[in-house]
Order: sequence, then structure tokens, then C-alpha cells
Amino acid sequence: QVQLVESGGGLVQPGGSLRLSCAASGSIFSIDAMAWYRQAPGKEREVVAAITSGGSTNYADSVKGRFTISREHAKNTMYMQMNSLKPEDTAVYYCNAEGRTGWAAPMDYYWGQGTQVTVSS
Repeated sequence: QVQLVESGGGLVQPGGSLRLSCAASGSIFSIDAMAWYRQAPGKEREVVAAITSGGSTNYADSVKGRFTISREHAKNTMYMQMNSLKPEDTAVYYCNAEGRTGWAAPMDYYWGQGTQVTVSS
């Protein structure tokens, strides 16, 4: 199994910044794409940003220019720098990864438990 652990959430004022981290551990053979999702109260989970194993990135329109996703392959860790935060960014942020536990194992999808981000004055 692969475990994903997020960290870095918290309470920040509008206009502030936070950096989220997602560390993968366990029986990792390879990790392909990784992504950050978020879910606000009463809303569906939505993708925020994604990064391929080659480093290509994509962002939701609502965070373009404010959030930056990155990853360190050697540490099996993904990050998201969030700047100019707005109250509407308030949500639980989840890490997602697709990976294999062995060379012949099927690709599977893994989720972290989430970290709360609250943007409020």
C-alpha cells in the first residue's frame, strides 16, 4: 500500500500564503501523476492542480497565477505554494497520487486524509 500524508494547512488572513506538502510512503514502486484536490463545505471535491511525473502542470482557472504545484521525486513529495489566498480558497485540501506497488502491479489511485485551509480575517 501507499500512504499519503498532507501537512501545512492552517488559518491565514486574506492575501496571505501557505505551503502544503504531501509525502508518499509505503510500498512504492513508482508514482506517476499527482494532484491536489479541495472540498469546501457543501460542495463537491474539485481538482486544484496536477503535475505529471515529467513535471507538466495544470491548474484550475480559479487558482492560476496564485498557486504553484511542484514535486521532489527523490523524496516522493509534492508541494503546493498558495499565495494571495482568498476566503473562497477555504476548504479541506487532499493529495492524490497514481502509482504502482510493483512492476507488474496495476496502476492504483491513492488519497491522503486532507489538511484544512481556512482563509479568514
